[in-house]
Amino acid sequence: MGLVATAALIVNALPAHAMNLYKQDGVTSSTITLGITSPLTGAAAPGYNKVPYAMQAYFNYVNDNGGVNGRKIKLIIKDDAYNPVLAKSVTNDLVLQNKVLAIVGSLGTAENEATTRFINDHGVPRLFVNTGYSGFADATKYPTTYTVLPSYVMEAKIMGQYLQDNFAGKSVAIIYQDDDFGADALKGFATAGTKFVVKIPYASGSQADPTVVGKWISGLAQAKPDVTIMFGVSSATAAALGGAYKAGFKTQWLLGSVGGDGTTIATVAGPTAVGLLYGAIGASFLPAPTDVSDPYVAQFQAINTQYNAGVAFDNNVLQGMNTAMLTVEALRAAGSNLTRASLLKAIAKSGSTFASAGFAPLGYSATSHVGYNGYWFGTYGPTGAIKPNGGTYTLYTTDSGAGAVVKTTSKRPALPAKGLPNN
Repeated sequence: MGLVATAALIVNALPAHAMNLYKQDGVTSSTITLGITSPLTGAAAPGYNKVPYAMQAYFNYVNDNGGVNGRKIKLIIKDDAYNPVLAKSVTNDLVLQNKVLAIVGSLGTAENEATTRFINDHGVPRLFVNTGYSGFADATKYPTTYTVLPSYVMEAKIMGQYLQDNFAGKSVAIIYQDDDFGADALKGFATAGTKFVVKIPYASGSQADPTVVGKWISGLAQAKPDVTIMFGVSSATAAALGGAYKAGFKTQWLLGSVGGDGTTIATVAGPTAVGLLYGAIGASFLPAPTDVSDPYVAQFQAINTQYNAGVAFDNNVLQGMNTAMLTVEALRAAGSNLTRASLLKAIAKSGSTFASAGFAPLGYSATSHVGYNGYWFGTYGPTGAIKPNGGTYTLYTTDSGAGAVVKTTSKRPALPAKGLPNN
């Protein structure tokens, strides 16, 4: 599909009353203003509160090296406390008061869903949302939204295949966040044919209640699964691992990508808690944050040291900087005459070619708002660091539908010189 046709597809998908608002707020001759909502406080803050500041650090690095087409990037960060009502309020402020060009990297399924009508009505690009909810890939319902994480459906299908490959005949349990996050996971596991001896849902935020966690562990102890999947945020993983340790309950833990960050778990449960990760299996689409042989990790670590001093480099920082790099590439691809429309057209036209740390390919096109589509698996060591099983990144890829899970050797684009996009 040609560029003109792509533009028509995007613009026609917007509500009619959004046309006058589909403009270039957030752009001057010298600046580009972007916004992000993220939990800087509240139950989900540990770990995730690093993401916006990692993005800001990367943008500052780019600004010190000439910016984007002569403009410096300004990122306005708003705390939504992982609360959909607050997310809606601060998003309104970013668009109406701060007049941002786009929202980038905002966290949470319910939080992004709460802002959708407003985002659509105002034609605001909502880029690289930090949620794997599969619904956001619907370009008709979410015409200005682009995902970046593989969907939770994809992840669950891939985990189901991993279980078949490595734990055939073993009993499996799951603890999952009881919202669209967890519903997507259950859908993916059902597609994969995974059966559970027990399924334990929990309300977002309830992981802070020891009595809730106690019920998780007693339920697991009764079911006695060989493998337990933890499909929740890192604070919930910390609670589950800690509760299991105190109760003397043992199982092979298989952690979803959202909830397996060692530094977050240490923040929530104390520095010694990372030892609870020892032997657990986790999944990621990015390289291990301790893998300094990876050029993206080495470059982002160097930027973090200079521009985000004192913050431990981990998967959240890696995710934030990778998202910021994708954002810079999108802004560059949109050209000097930067508008909301040109930004969306640029991703549709060339987003699939953007350089990034992710091993899975990006699926952006004129008809697809899907980002990455795969994961590799690794095992956590005694210090909480994850290393790929077998010493190599073996990638499993799939879609959010009934497509097969396959192993792939997809090759990502090389790191741009000095980590500065040159597209």
